[in-house]
Amino acid sequence: MDELRLKVAVQKSGRLADPSVDLLARCGLKLSRGKDQLVGYGENLPLDVLFVRDDDIPDLVRQDVCDLGLVGLNVLEEKRLELAAGGHPARLECLRALDFGRCRLALAIPQAGAWEGTRSLRGRRIATTYPFLLAHYLRERDLEAEIVTLSGAVEIAPRLGRADLICDLVATGSTLQANHLREVETVLESHAVLIRTPRELPAAKHEWVQRLLMRIDGVQQVRESKYIMLHAPRSALPEIRRLLPGSESPTIIPLEGFADRVAVHAVCRENVFWETLESLKRVGASALLVLPVEKMLT
Repeated sequence: MDELRLKVAVQKSGRLADPSVDLLARCGLKLSRGKDQLVGYGENLPLDVLFVRDDDIPDLVRQDVCDLGLVGLNVLEEKRLELAAGGHPARLECLRALDFGRCRLALAIPQAGAWEGTRSLRGRRIATTYPFLLAHYLRERDLEAEIVTLSGAVEIAPRLGRADLICDLVATGSTLQANHLREVETVLESHAVLIRTPRELPAAKHEWVQRLLMRIDGVQQVRESKYIMLHAPRSALPEIRRLLPGSESPTIIPLEGFADRVAVHAVCRENVFWETLESLKRVGASALLVLPVEKMLT
């Protein structure tokens, strides 16, 4: 691989895999990759993508094998705590919080089990694949419990008699319900993050990192943004400004041949619902048009 090209590690399969590749595509990357290849080549940007296991990403970035990594905050924090326990510096810089991969690391007990707050954890066996995060959570609350570390299938540990409760990632909660468990406490709110190597990058690579960050910011800003155009009487402008969701100062354009009517153009940074359009129409707006925003730089 060309040392002058940025190397980005992403999850090869799992909940962050497709959104990570989609984010890079929305930032303008055209990726050339065979069906089973673990390296994708950026055709139009000096950027290559390595497809790896999610828990390998922090080490690949920390050890300067990759310049950047897209990984879950849960994986990053588990690795940081593991390194700290071994007396090693984390050497991981988080550049951006990303707006996908939202989930939580949570404690869950059997549905019929009693729960009296965190004091119920004392002396219990807790199964997890995140032993360092769980140990940190218990330490902060001065609690003692036995941590049972498993590599997978954590949710069946109580039924197998290996643990009294579990600490696992929860997104929708359907897996917990299927295994007759209920969520009782949140250990960590997680989402995807962009991390980078701590070493100093050559000037050309550093410039591309900054450009990539600018593009990511632009992509995230427009994720729910909409461009609204409408006609309205001038007298209704104060109320229209109030109703436009998450917008800055709209652009006001006089309408030819109508002294008392204007065209209003605005970027709304929040979702625009039918109820919003109906409210705008009630105060005098007409010819309403809502368009998606693909890219935006501020």
